[in-house]
Amino acid sequence: MKRYYFDLRDGDAVSVDEKGLELPDIEAVQEEAARSLVDMAKDAVRGRRFSGFGRGMEIEVRDEDGPVLQAKFTFEIDLKRQ
Repeated sequence: MKRYYFDLRDGDAVSVDEKGLELPDIEAVQEEAARSLVDMAKDAVRGRRFSGFGRGMEIEVRDEDGPVLQAKFTFEIDLKRQ
């Protein structure tokens, strides 16, 4: 199996994956990236780390040869009252 690295970008913060995961194919890579984005969004909402403006998160997946896949997720919360 090939090793893939999932670098996370949440706003201006970047977290570089130095361990990686061994996965069998590109479909498994896509699934892992999608699950990770869902978890990032849940953490952001739970931690209330948003200001009511749009927010983007992304995962850049690479292997030893370079970039493989980029997955993006954007959400916006428009608070109408407090």
